[in-house]
Amino acid sequence: MEFSIKSGSPEKQRSACVVVGVFEPRKLTLAAELLDNAAHNHLSDIIRRGDMEGKSGSTLLLHNVPGTLCDRVLLVGLGKEKEFGDKEYGSAIRSAVRTLNETGAFDGTIFLTETNVKKRNAAWRVRQASIAAHEAVYRFDQFKSKKDKVRRPLRKLTFVVDRRNELAAAEAALNQGQAIAAGISLSKNLANLPANVCTPTYLAEAAQRMAAEHKIECQVLERDDMAALGMHSLLSVAQGSRQPPKLIVLQYKGDKADASPVVLVGKGITFDTGGISLKPAPDMDEMKYDMCGAATVLGTLKAVAQMKLPINLTVIVPTAENMPGGGASRPGDIVTSMSGQTIEILNTDAEGRLILCDALSYAARFDPDTVIDVATLTGACVIALGHVASGLFANNDTLARELLHAGDEAHDRAWQMPLWNDYQELLKSPFADMANVGGRWGGSITAACFLSRFTRKYAWAHLDIAGTAWKSGTDKGATGRPVPLLMHYLLKRAGKLT
Repeated sequence: MEFSIKSGSPEKQRSACVVVGVFEPRKLTLAAELLDNAAHNHLSDIIRRGDMEGKSGSTLLLHNVPGTLCDRVLLVGLGKEKEFGDKEYGSAIRSAVRTLNETGAFDGTIFLTETNVKKRNAAWRVRQASIAAHEAVYRFDQFKSKKDKVRRPLRKLTFVVDRRNELAAAEAALNQGQAIAAGISLSKNLANLPANVCTPTYLAEAAQRMAAEHKIECQVLERDDMAALGMHSLLSVAQGSRQPPKLIVLQYKGDKADASPVVLVGKGITFDTGGISLKPAPDMDEMKYDMCGAATVLGTLKAVAQMKLPINLTVIVPTAENMPGGGASRPGDIVTSMSGQTIEILNTDAEGRLILCDALSYAARFDPDTVIDVATLTGACVIALGHVASGLFANNDTLARELLHAGDEAHDRAWQMPLWNDYQELLKSPFADMANVGGRWGGSITAACFLSRFTRKYAWAHLDIAGTAWKSGTDKGATGRPVPLLMHYLLKRAGKLT
């Protein structure tokens, strides 16, 4: 789809469709009022009759509106004006783009980007509109023999800003939104693949293709390489699978060579049966999403490379399949991590932390400025926060605040959880330096406490995305979160967030 920015009046737009908003109850936005004046109250008459109440996400398509140069006018409900915020704005853009795509209006001029959103400027509105538009038309149907076809798919979108002096900032924001949307799409595509396709080897090959496309350094460590480094915790997870594990390392260098990088570590369990501690059968198909952390950091790297962001970024993906089998790890086994610390495996379904701990130890060799790991780590985090916020843990308060702010800016929110030493007591083992689980209570916290034992050399944060990485039910599919959060954090660090 082609995107552009412009400034102008709605009644003068030669477009297949002009999109304006209506607040509840029945209040036209400024752009809609301008159209209504040109149309001699045509819109207000329709609204007065009750055909459009302004309910959030509702739409009404009008043809042949008098006094205008466009073929159609699309009215989009915005909800109550006092409650119009980030969520409602995104919903309005998605509703508009879906309707445009379904009704054969091959190009649209959207004036919703002029609508005021609390504490948000024009650049924010354009960036978020670009991301929301891509989300609205995203489809994952590559395995369907008969694909749903759109009669005349939307080919062009124009976002309107109300002042010409905003055009430059809006253009920059549009490019950022396009790159973030590309990263989200990559993340979704990888995560939505079935596990018989998206194996650790497939992930490694996808990373190599992306590295070649964007001229990024890429290294893939094999089983023998990891064994030589002492990564026996990571390797223990792959023992029951025929699929060989991989450690994928990508280095993007957009800053000075001696500048310390941000390191992103993404959990890449391409399928999680639980191993010997076998999961129950219902919904186990969704365990293909246990590599959403890996998909997220790869998507983030793609967005950074597409923007040519002036930072150094290293991405590490430990990836394996967790299967039961004759060689699988057993509850009670003890393994030695790359750090030299020993771990008693009490539950083989707590495998994510076993691959992450070695990857986090490996991250130290890059002399990182900051390390952030992203993982679908615990069901306990879903119980605590539901599917709204990702869990955030950090050993550095400044880093935690920056990530929380980035999540608010991106409307990809996180909530900080405690990382107190009191919880470390729950990981005690009579036979090893630590156990890999801490019991029933505070499961997401003890998982983060486990990881913190491998991150004492640098500023570190952990994002538990078990509740936000994918949706179940009729809307089943990966969300691409938290690519937006991470990208807003990196844009802010690079001084590029307007």
